[in-house]
Amino acid sequence: MSTLNRMGNCHNIYQGADKRVLCVCSAGLLRSPTIARVLAEEYNYNTRAAGIIEEYALIAVDDVLVEWADEIVVAEKWMGDEILSKFPKATTFISLDLPDIYTRMDPTLVRMIKERYMEYV
Repeated sequence: MSTLNRMGNCHNIYQGADKRVLCVCSAGLLRSPTIARVLAEEYNYNTRAAGIIEEYALIAVDDVLVEWADEIVVAEKWMGDEILSKFPKATTFISLDLPDIYTRMDPTLVRMIKERYMEYV
């Protein structure tokens, strides 16, 4: 699918009115899918998970995902800085300061996400 088609889809009205949140970690495999699931379950947000390091990311952060997002939540502050340097039109990001030591859906990670995101709600 071309970027043009994807860009059109990111504004598709049939996605609903729920807040769209892009969740980002280094590879998009452990922390960001956990963040995405927690925010979807806790706040009914429309979420996506992606990685900032393209060499490792299953789904890499790109201009379409950044355009799609109403909010970007990053696992670590440097990831938000990287997004802003690559995509100057990026929305404001929230950093949860989550170290890269947890497995997907680790109970401690889930608890930290809930506690730290609550500071921004």
